[in-house]
Amino acid sequence: MRWLAARGAAGDAREVAAPGADIWDCAQGWSRSSWRLIDLCAIWEPGVFLPSAAADGSRASTGVGKSRPNEAEKLSTVRKAHIERHKASRACGLGSREQGLVLRMARQQAPPWVHVALIFFLLSLGGAIEIPMDPSIQNELTQPPTITKQSVKDHIVDPRDNILIECEAKGNPAPSFHWTRNSRFFNIAKDPRVSMRRRSGTLVIDFRSGGRPEEYEGEYQCFARNKFGTALSNRIRLQVSKSPLWPKENLDPVVVQEGAPLTLQCNPPPGLPSPVIFWMSSSMEPITQDKRVSQGHNGDLYFSNVMLQDMQTDYSCNARFHFTHTIQQKNPFTLKVLTNNPYNDSSLRNHPDIYSARGVAERTPSFMYPQGTSSSQMVLRGMDLLLECIASGVPTPDIAWYKKGGDLPSNKAKFENFNKALRITNVSEEDSGEYFCLASNKMGSIRHTISVRVKAAPYWLDEPKNLILAPGEDGRLVCRANGNPKPTVQWMVNGEPLQSAPPNPNREVAGDTIIFRDTQISSRAVYQCNTSNEHGYLLANAFVSVLDVPPRMLSPRNQLIRVILYNRTRLDCPFFGSPIPTLRWFKNGQGSNLDGGNYHVYENGSLEIKMIRKEDQGIYTCVATNILGKAENQVRLEVKDPTRIYRMPEDQVAKRGTTVQLECRVKHDPSLKLTVSWLKDDEPLYIGNRMKKEDDSLTIFGVAERDQGSYTCMASTELDQDLAKAYLTVLADQATPTNRLAALPKGRPDRPRDLELTDLAERSVRLTWIPGDDNNSPITDYVVQFEEDQFQPGVWHDHSKFPGSVNSAVLHLSPYVNYQFRVIAVNEVGSSHPSLPSERYRTSGAPPESNPSDVKGEGTRKNNMEITWTPMNATSAFGPNLRYIVKWRRRETRETWNNVTVWGSRYVVGQTPVYVPYEIRVQAENDFGKGPEPDTVIGYSGEDLPSAPRRFRVRQPNLETINLEWDHPEHPNGILIGYTLRYVPFNGTKLGKQMVENFSPNQTKFSVQRADPVSRYRFSLSARTQVGSGEAATEESPAPPNEATPTAAPPTLPPTTVGTTGLVSSTDATALAATSEATTVPIVPTVVPTTVATTIATTTTTTAAATTTTTESPPTTTTGTKIHGTAPDEQSIWNVTVLPNSKWANITWKHNFRPGTDFVVEYIDSNHTKKTVPVKAQAQPIQLTDLFPGMTYTLRVYSRDNEGISSTVITFMTSTAYTNNQADIATQGWFIGLMCAIALLVLILLIVCFIKRSRGGKYPVREKKDVPLGPEDPKEEDGSFDYSDEDNKPLQGSQTSLDGTIKQQESDDSLVDYGEGGEGQFNEDGSFIGQYTVKKDKEETEGNESSEATSPVNAIYSLA
Repeated sequence: MRWLAARGAAGDAREVAAPGADIWDCAQGWSRSSWRLIDLCAIWEPGVFLPSAAADGSRASTGVGKSRPNEAEKLSTVRKAHIERHKASRACGLGSREQGLVLRMARQQAPPWVHVALIFFLLSLGGAIEIPMDPSIQNELTQPPTITKQSVKDHIVDPRDNILIECEAKGNPAPSFHWTRNSRFFNIAKDPRVSMRRRSGTLVIDFRSGGRPEEYEGEYQCFARNKFGTALSNRIRLQVSKSPLWPKENLDPVVVQEGAPLTLQCNPPPGLPSPVIFWMSSSMEPITQDKRVSQGHNGDLYFSNVMLQDMQTDYSCNARFHFTHTIQQKNPFTLKVLTNNPYNDSSLRNHPDIYSARGVAERTPSFMYPQGTSSSQMVLRGMDLLLECIASGVPTPDIAWYKKGGDLPSNKAKFENFNKALRITNVSEEDSGEYFCLASNKMGSIRHTISVRVKAAPYWLDEPKNLILAPGEDGRLVCRANGNPKPTVQWMVNGEPLQSAPPNPNREVAGDTIIFRDTQISSRAVYQCNTSNEHGYLLANAFVSVLDVPPRMLSPRNQLIRVILYNRTRLDCPFFGSPIPTLRWFKNGQGSNLDGGNYHVYENGSLEIKMIRKEDQGIYTCVATNILGKAENQVRLEVKDPTRIYRMPEDQVAKRGTTVQLECRVKHDPSLKLTVSWLKDDEPLYIGNRMKKEDDSLTIFGVAERDQGSYTCMASTELDQDLAKAYLTVLADQATPTNRLAALPKGRPDRPRDLELTDLAERSVRLTWIPGDDNNSPITDYVVQFEEDQFQPGVWHDHSKFPGSVNSAVLHLSPYVNYQFRVIAVNEVGSSHPSLPSERYRTSGAPPESNPSDVKGEGTRKNNMEITWTPMNATSAFGPNLRYIVKWRRRETRETWNNVTVWGSRYVVGQTPVYVPYEIRVQAENDFGKGPEPDTVIGYSGEDLPSAPRRFRVRQPNLETINLEWDHPEHPNGILIGYTLRYVPFNGTKLGKQMVENFSPNQTKFSVQRADPVSRYRFSLSARTQVGSGEAATEESPAPPNEATPTAAPPTLPPTTVGTTGLVSSTDATALAATSEATTVPIVPTVVPTTVATTIATTTTTTAAATTTTTESPPTTTTGTKIHGTAPDEQSIWNVTVLPNSKWANITWKHNFRPGTDFVVEYIDSNHTKKTVPVKAQAQPIQLTDLFPGMTYTLRVYSRDNEGISSTVITFMTSTAYTNNQADIATQGWFIGLMCAIALLVLILLIVCFIKRSRGGKYPVREKKDVPLGPEDPKEEDGSFDYSDEDNKPLQGSQTSLDGTIKQQESDDSLVDYGEGGEGQFNEDGSFIGQYTVKKDKEETEGNESSEATSPVNAIYSLA
């Protein structure tokens, strides 16, 4: 059996359409392919028996194949059975005689079983296909002609235009065309007006040079021919549109009694096509129509009863002709109404009983059209049926429509013309029957019955289709049509009746079917099927082509297909060949055919992979083979990770004016381009000035009411996308209740009820509930919670939140979770009790899509490393037996990975070196597979005590200062957190008080200011890690020159420390007194450290310390902004420093916690308002903002993980808003001296000016000038220069450019020579005020000052 010779590239994933489908449905499986082939619609027609594969190879009936879904599954079995039967029949010699016997039996009145056998025989013949639309194949393969375009059967043309009769066809070779007119050959060459378009059969009749179009009316038919056959067009009836004039006539006035019926006949002239009729007055005003006055379908104007106002106008019938765009107008009718009440009182028009008011006698209805009580009407199938009833009577009767024995077809029936007409569109045989219209008024009713008969022009049941076969194959052409009366079928071949065609032993006609057996190349031809009855005809062309084509591929070679992991995909391999090639798939060149299991090969050649895995990536090869050869193509498949939003935006409720941030963190395949966009209420979101879009969040500043709504984060790549939605609720300002319900007591809402799960999908479900009573407070939100019975049974978790206006939502689910849901309603009063739980729903499992977070590696001892992580919860496990694959290796050595499978959340690696880095990976795994490749985290093994600092050096540049320097320890054995310096003064055998200094890990220098020049110092320096202090390095300060002569030790004062920044830190008087008294107290080895504070003054001096100073003396309490203290061995916080301003303060502190520890800064103002600021690790300094000027605050710092570990509470005060921390400059001595010097200089200048003024306004400057005055200078005689007030006068020695600027001449004497720099400076009037220097004898000044106001500066220069 011939099923398919070429397959579509992207056909539907079905072997064949379901039995009983119509032609379009049958082809649905191949609709997406541009080379879709003609399929087996004829075989799967409703009511046709299907063949079955009997064990003995005989043809046995399996029953009617109508609407049986299992037949598609048996398709391959049927095909194999047919091939076997076909071979067996050939072997047994079943030829034309035996088959002809069956056909002869079919022509007689045979019993039903004979028809069944004949049907089975026809089904054993092949189907038909089309040549693929690939241009290369279309151009290479031979093909008989096919009509592709033609004019309509009834072709009406405009006489003013040229006539165009279309006929186009395709074929290979290209067909030639000729025409017949009225069944006789139409010689185009003999008529100069007629031409045929190039490469087309379209006729063009040109009337530009004269001629009458009516001469060319007739019936035309086009013939397209090549060497393989002839195709025919429909018989085209050409008619010229006509719009005749109305005959001239004189119309007498129409006289009628008021209340009588009236018909004004139009009788338009016959036109082609029929004109459109409408009534107007002679003044071109339309006639108002209603149920009393209306136009009938025949164009007449009907008055059910005439009223006096009807004679106020005349009536003219107008006909509009479509093709000529002309309107013909009939002479108007003049209406004269006879009445018993001649006064036309307009007030009576709205009278409820206008007829009695006008004295018109009432009468029962009677029909004006159609006449009588019954009539009949015939209509063709598919056309519109129009039934009309127009009645007269007083009052105007109403019309109603009915159908005997049933109802009117509501989907096709509609009423027109004020219910006087019933139109039924697209009439079918079911619409035949008797209809009646009922006309009634208060005087009575009458009815008219219309008998409707539905006839039908021929219409296709099975139109013949082109048949392409390989040599030796069988096929058939089927031409089945229906109509009323039953149409007759006539077969033709190449335009000639089949009876007169040469005989063909391989062809046999059986009524509406032509059967071909063992076709050969000579069997190629075009067959026409003409089916007709008295109402019309149908003509169809179908060619039979015999091809011998080796397999060839239709899709591009080496295509790249990218698919998402775990999706279903299909690899297409469209091919063509005759005979039908067989197709096989291979992967990576392996010899086994891919079919079965995770693979499925469809009839159209597509390979479906049911669930894509990583191992499915590779190169797939499809091979098509027939007896003429083979062809192959390759498809490369790449598997990509899916795009997932792993941190979705959450529903939020925000007050107006606040800032809202919606998170959307996405994980995707790095080789794909990710695009993250936002939607608001399912529309693209415009990112304005108040919004900030980042890669993983959307921030809205100053939230307003218009921002309320649903926000959707859409993460998409070119292959997939993921969506996450959240709802933002904006709380407006509380308004005063204005309705009476506001006074009712409000309460929490009642619990929702009747939870129902619908739309059950693999990763989602729809939850629906019935809201409870809101108790006078509208419900704002619904909180959906879930519980799972595997990890935390009985514990409810929030799943999502929805606005209070919904009661149904789609919930996104995680794999392998046995869900149970409940709903909580929320209003402004509070939350309701939870609803009763829903039924459980378990999702299917999948490999994990994420790995555990917060992976850390830290040592708890010096020879181990503890790897910890946050375990995954039930919604991220995705499957049973969740476990973790822990891998680690030394970072420096790059050794092989060590791995272990752990079911808990920690693993301890033993026997590790001290404090070395490790690379750590933790990957999730369940029974469905492993999670994605984990990120690498750097961890460290345990720490130990550090070695002593290297090269500890003590230098004493003078008697007042001792400088200490050191290098970092050779073996830190961990993270250095600082250094501890202990030093004590001694003089002989007498010791002073021991001092302790703590330094940062980066500090390697320290200076000690000696309190007296006699004592020496003993220093002990050790490094610290988180384990503790290590080995100490000990040194002593150099001995002073007079140490050989012992003296009494003076009282020891605490030394003043100088930090690395060079700023000096000194103690106050109280601290000094306490230290001097402590010199007589015996030394205690271990005492509690004393905290000494330094107060930052708000006067003219400030103090800043860069190092901490600790004295071993009794505790002294002072108020300040910096806390100095030693770091004890256990975890603690010390050295809290506050640098305040009027509205902010900077906070720093020291601690010995492990890296990554978070802290909290807590401060309380004078109004006892407490605020806290969380601080991330390594985030110092911290700035406290929005403080109040002049207010006192108390502050402490404590660990976020353990509030019990806290610093000492300190107190500080911000400065006032207008306080200047710097001293008043007016009180400084240097400023006063400077002002006095300036005043003295001004006084001297004034005195000099006064002296010069007494000498006159001219100065002897002749001998000072470098450029001599010209002879035209009027001041040359006395050798003086008169300073004028000319603003635009250029300096001598310069020239003016064309644009008015001054250019310096090339001279050795320039202004640059007198000043320091390349440019001088000028006053507003243009005078030069640069500082002149002495250069030879050229020192002089030039200006524009008047001689009456001499410049003091010039006066000083003249003195020189």
